[in-house]
Amino acid sequence: MSEVIDPRDRLARITALVDLDSFSEYGSQARHRVTVFGMDRKRPVGDGVVTGTARIHGRPVEVFAQDPTALGGSLGEVHAAKIAAGLDRAAKVRCPVIGLLDSGGARIQEGVAALDGYGEIFYRNVALSGRVPQISVVLGPCAGGAVYSPALTDVVIMQRDRAHMFVTGPRVVRAVTFEDVSLADLGGADLHATTSGVAHLVADDAAHALDLTRRVLDHLPSSCHELPPGEPARAAGDMPHVPGDHREPYDVRTVIGGIVDSGSFLELHKQFAPNVVVGFARIEGRSVGVVANQPLVLAGCLDIEASEKAARFVRLCDAFGVPLVTLVDVPGFLPGTGQEASGIIRKGAKLLYAFAEATVPRVTVILRKAFGGAYIVMNSKSLGADAVYSWPGAEIAVMGAEGAVDVIYRRELAGEPTLRDELLTRYRAEAMDPSVPAERLSVDEVIDPGQTRSRVAATLRALERSMRPGYRHDNLPQ
Repeated sequence: MSEVIDPRDRLARITALVDLDSFSEYGSQARHRVTVFGMDRKRPVGDGVVTGTARIHGRPVEVFAQDPTALGGSLGEVHAAKIAAGLDRAAKVRCPVIGLLDSGGARIQEGVAALDGYGEIFYRNVALSGRVPQISVVLGPCAGGAVYSPALTDVVIMQRDRAHMFVTGPRVVRAVTFEDVSLADLGGADLHATTSGVAHLVADDAAHALDLTRRVLDHLPSSCHELPPGEPARAAGDMPHVPGDHREPYDVRTVIGGIVDSGSFLELHKQFAPNVVVGFARIEGRSVGVVANQPLVLAGCLDIEASEKAARFVRLCDAFGVPLVTLVDVPGFLPGTGQEASGIIRKGAKLLYAFAEATVPRVTVILRKAFGGAYIVMNSKSLGADAVYSWPGAEIAVMGAEGAVDVIYRRELAGEPTLRDELLTRYRAEAMDPSVPAERLSVDEVIDPGQTRSRVAATLRALERSMRPGYRHDNLPQ
């Protein structure tokens, strides 16, 4: 059972997160200077936020925790100044920032000073983007302008029952739209994990959220100027049997389990855009990012949400020097007027751009099929992948055999429909066999599924010296 963390203890959440006796507080005596609206009688020490430096697994971090027992954790000028000072320290030290958020929002009594305080924080979030990891842990309310700081950070973790995030609360929604909506339905953790995509991870309670924070941090370097930390290697699980029929679904997570170190896979955005799977893992102890099509959902097609989800993860990994392993089993982009009207061209291009600009080692394995533009987008050799492998029987083509035969042989089929099976067999042999892309080096090698881990691991070892720590780019929200 998880340890219960009392939110009334202003230091409990920080001490539960960081190494024992490692926290050094800054600004503990700070108080606001507002005298109007009776605020001169409400001047809690610390001004509703605890800030300071600490260590997690021996590595320095900057951490702040909003205190909901002091003015509701509301943000005013001094409160914001403490957080901004912490972000400035992180920039100098080049260490991660972890924010534990539990606040009633902007301190209304301070007016524009509170709003400007948020702006000071946002400005620093953007300045640090791609330079040091920023993790937001939402343990309670996070409303109004406050939501944009987590949105600018790299990973958002929400506590399932207590955390809520929304730009406008239920009362405003009711007043403007006459819609009666609950906190959970408007901005609860499950909504942001499944529908909006704001939350990367959902925790059962505060202790679980802090554990997830440490796990995320374990996969990332302290800054873009360092390499990700390593761990002792562990064996992978068994490679599963994948159905030979390309239309038969299977869970790609089982394939991931047969490649990465046992127990190392930490999936992000598990419930959002589930037709693509992304997450951190380790191969021979080295941190990697995994991007994989999921045939269990929409047959693994890419759509708008999947493209944006994968694109931001690819950019996160590239920004912090985490090599990428891409597992491809994709029939194409999801067709339909809804996708076209909503911008699949523009938004699908985000994933293409993310892979094309990435400089970290990149390995792709085509499991069963890779058709059309989705083949290109999923880290193809033409986009700069360092190595592309395919399993025997994997098909790479402009489209599936059935559609291709209908186009190429439409006259023959119109005259003799019984030729269809023969033409399908001929097309697969002449245009879709793995030997075709292998001959032109679109695929480096056709490998047995049982060799996948060893080939991927050997490739990453060979590319290790190509890693060049340093600032690459920001992690712009998608």
